[in-house]
Amino acid sequence: MSVTPVESPLFEPARLGPLALPNRLVMAPMTRSRASAEGVPQPVMATYYAQRATAGLIIAEASTPNAVGQTYPNITAIHLPSHVDGWRRVTDAVCGAGGRMFLQIQHGGRVGHPDTSGLTPVAPSPVPLPEPVSTPSGPQEAVVPREMTVDEIRSTVADFAAAARRAVDAGFAGVEVHAANGYLLHQFLARGTNRRTDAYGGPVAHRIRFVVEVVRAVAEAVGPERVGVRIAPGLTVNGIEEGDTEEIYPALLDALADMGLAYLHVVFADPEQPLFRRIRTLWHGTLIANPVLGWGRPLPADGGREAAERLLAAGADLISLDRPFLANPDLVERLRGGAPVNQVRDEALFYTGGADGYTDYPTLDGAGPVTV
Repeated sequence: MSVTPVESPLFEPARLGPLALPNRLVMAPMTRSRASAEGVPQPVMATYYAQRATAGLIIAEASTPNAVGQTYPNITAIHLPSHVDGWRRVTDAVCGAGGRMFLQIQHGGRVGHPDTSGLTPVAPSPVPLPEPVSTPSGPQEAVVPREMTVDEIRSTVADFAAAARRAVDAGFAGVEVHAANGYLLHQFLARGTNRRTDAYGGPVAHRIRFVVEVVRAVAEAVGPERVGVRIAPGLTVNGIEEGDTEEIYPALLDALADMGLAYLHVVFADPEQPLFRRIRTLWHGTLIANPVLGWGRPLPADGGREAAERLLAAGADLISLDRPFLANPDLVERLRGGAPVNQVRDEALFYTGGADGYTDYPTLDGAGPVTV
């Protein structure tokens, strides 16, 4: 199918620290549950990511830094040598296809279950997830998490740093610290889940402390130019109630400002939202913005290009897209040519394992999926 290229700043080259990016489109991290039960990336994942290597940057799906941080069945991890070996197969395939990758590091906190990890989840406070959680036997009622001790907080900070070093050993150009979407770091930020009265709870200056310590430790471990941070101001997923969103994020950005980080990644960014505009003003480094496209709804006919361009015009430097990349291995080529996009066929296939709904989406030239 022939297409006529369109002019757009999305296709201009950019820099991310030492990385030269061929375009400003980032594949957002998306959990796809294709790892082994032990968290080892499987060969089909190398195919999946290599198919999408034309993205300016791929941020690989959330990987746990320790066993207790596991959220759901068959998610990836990065705390054992077998995890490094599995991820190395993926990064080799992506680099061989001309791509660049970061790895997102995520601790689930209270979002987990003993039937999945074999351990009682931990959290800033013993406040359970107010909804069922996925386990190997299906959804189950969440358990009350165990409140982390100060020693456990410190060891978790060290686990994040060690995970970052393993990610670099596995061939990733850098890592993204996941402080969003209701997982452990976000739980420390939010008043609804952080009811501590020590130096890690209470006022905003205390609630941001754990995130700041994790990011600093990771930056010291692998270099700040290899480290990004993901935030989701105001997002209520996984039962999060921040309480004082307008105070949390300016304070957090101020604490991170002098670290020389690679980027800040804002989830579900809205260029009309005052807080997003304030974040752009406060953050002087590279800003990745993820537009609101609506999960559970059809993809826009343009694959999200208009929403992406609006965010660039509002000051974002790079744009992360999620489901458009999931359904379109050649998304960059489709957006560049103004071509139609594949729709997500069946959301029930997001987390079921195997190639269906994963590596079998056709490319624009009709050649079918590429394998490695």
